[in-house]
Amino acid sequence: MYRIVLLRHGESTWNTENRFTGWADIDLTGKGVEEARAAGRLLRREGCAFDLAFTSVLKRANKTLNLVLEELDALWLPVEHSWRLNERSYGALQGQSKAETAARFGEEQVQAWRRSYDATPPALAEGDERLTMNDPRYASLPRAQFPRAESLKDTLVRLVPYWETVIVPQILAGRRVLIVAHGNSLRALVKHLDRLADEDVAGLEIPMAQPLVYELDANLRPIKSYALMDEDPMRPGQAGASVPGRIGS
Repeated sequence: MYRIVLLRHGESTWNTENRFTGWADIDLTGKGVEEARAAGRLLRREGCAFDLAFTSVLKRANKTLNLVLEELDALWLPVEHSWRLNERSYGALQGQSKAETAARFGEEQVQAWRRSYDATPPALAEGDERLTMNDPRYASLPRAQFPRAESLKDTLVRLVPYWETVIVPQILAGRRVLIVAHGNSLRALVKHLDRLADEDVAGLEIPMAQPLVYELDANLRPIKSYALMDEDPMRPGQAGASVPGRIGS
């Protein structure tokens, strides 16, 4: 049996402002910092240890990972970064208020963009300053493939090859893996792991800064998956949080 842990980053400043974030490099709030530390303390109390970690190239995920590793006294852990673990690109919605976007396009359309499997938001236009193709962290990403907007399906398509060719070999080699990423990149990975139907993904929610454990068989099919219970009184607004039985349920 293999075990991996998935973790969404802590609260970001645009989470509090209810904005579409996507590939914008937004920082954690003070609460997000404490959420990340609390996740690290929880993993330590549960006896979780790791051999390596994977994360995106966005600071909210990187800071969350570093704070978790600090709580685990494991800042030395090898870490691999990849844009393939980034949040989905929200295209022209990036930075926009979700409430204002709903007023403009209608709640049903915005919900489809946010929660459905294959609905794609309006794309970024050529020359838009949010199209950060010249950022050095994306030097390995061909300009023609730089996402101007992504559905969850698009996110899964760019994530699965990285999962299969980079992360899976490490798991099969017996290495204990921690993946710290984003709500939608982790939704895509959970859909892949649990083989969820396209229509079932709308109800799939990845909680912020709450460790999700997957126990996998020899073929990396889930035996069970669960969220670790957080009873840490130092975690803002999280004491006594309920735990879903199966992440994909």
